[in-house]
Amino acid sequence: MGVDLRRAGPPGAPDTADPQPGAAPRPAGTPRAVGIAWGLLILNTLGSAGAKTIVPLPRSLIQIATMGALVAAFVLALALNLRLRIRAGAYLFLLTLLLVPSVISSAHLESGFGALFRCTRLALFIGTLWLLSRWWDGGPTFVRHHIRMYFAVLGSVAAGLVASPGAALPDLYGGRLVGALWPLTPPQIGQYAAVITGLAVLLLLGRRTDRVSAAVVIVPSLVLLALTHTRTATLGLFIGLALAIGSLVLTSAAARRFFSWAVLCGAVAAVALGPLLQTWFLRGQSKENFSNLTGRAKVWDALLAAPRTTTEQLFGVGLGDKSFGGLPIDNSWLAVYNEQGLTGIALVAAIFIVLGGIALLRPPSLARACAIFLISYCAIASYTEAGLGDASPYLLHLAVAASLLAAPAAAAPLPTPEVRPRQLPRWAKDRK
Repeated sequence: MGVDLRRAGPPGAPDTADPQPGAAPRPAGTPRAVGIAWGLLILNTLGSAGAKTIVPLPRSLIQIATMGALVAAFVLALALNLRLRIRAGAYLFLLTLLLVPSVISSAHLESGFGALFRCTRLALFIGTLWLLSRWWDGGPTFVRHHIRMYFAVLGSVAAGLVASPGAALPDLYGGRLVGALWPLTPPQIGQYAAVITGLAVLLLLGRRTDRVSAAVVIVPSLVLLALTHTRTATLGLFIGLALAIGSLVLTSAAARRFFSWAVLCGAVAAVALGPLLQTWFLRGQSKENFSNLTGRAKVWDALLAAPRTTTEQLFGVGLGDKSFGGLPIDNSWLAVYNEQGLTGIALVAAIFIVLGGIALLRPPSLARACAIFLISYCAIASYTEAGLGDASPYLLHLAVAASLLAAPAAAAPLPTPEVRPRQLPRWAKDRK
């Protein structure tokens, strides 16, 4: 893994801010198995639908692997936290409340028995996050796990590109990069590349890694992002980084220098490479196709025009595959409205309002900047990508943001060794 995950700062410096009064005791250390559990959650959210792979993988086999990863993550998290010590927070509380409209709507079986299965999956997903919340202490631990795991996923994409360029850049997707070893779509790859690029840049500015280690992650991730031609991920990366770095400008000289150079380079690139950037951005589409967001607007209009009962408006039709009329919805808010109703939209909006409000109220810090980047990226991507109402990478991104915004835990006091009085030798006692 390219990013140096060691602590920064002088020897003996704490990894997080000073503990606040009344904070829960912090565990002696984060077990390595926590990273394994986080990786299993990421594996579960990779999905089973996508491009054709070099070695055909039955979808049922992929679904067994992804669901098995979720069960394994829950069991492992439970084994690590047998005493059920958790860090209560608004994010997990609101996410748990989201189960209510999901179960109510899915119980009608309008979306089939698959809806109940997805509710069970979401419950296990949220339960695993509750168990892992014990180690949410405002530090960058889960940022590191996030970068490691998604960098490994991107490594498999790069390996597939080298092994079979034709399969990795198929005509079916307009020559955009897909997963040739695991069925990943261009938007998925673009999302993973954008997120870890942004986090690696912020770790570099916060002096939590060196330039070489950061470049090992940033450079190949940007190359893969460019090959996916994913506009949403690209905009989310740049806007999210602008907001995150802007939160550090007043307190970090490195952030000010980076921001100044980024603005200068962006202006030069816009002038010198304007036509090339426009061609990349349009992806060969007509202005009409671009204006209706590659046909998404037609699906959205049809979804909003469909008749609904009062119950369906309030609680939705149940968890499904994020499609309407056989076509993908590709909008988190409309997907939540379709599956969990207005209640689901209110809860998802509350998640963004609470996390964003907490981030704005915190003093400038690297943890706050990373949280702002993740929150803003998910908000931007929600317009053209679905996933905020079900187990997805977006909920994991927001979980990392919640872990960064958690109040630092107080270090548990070390046990004081019992001091026994010195025993005199028998010969000394006799002489005495």
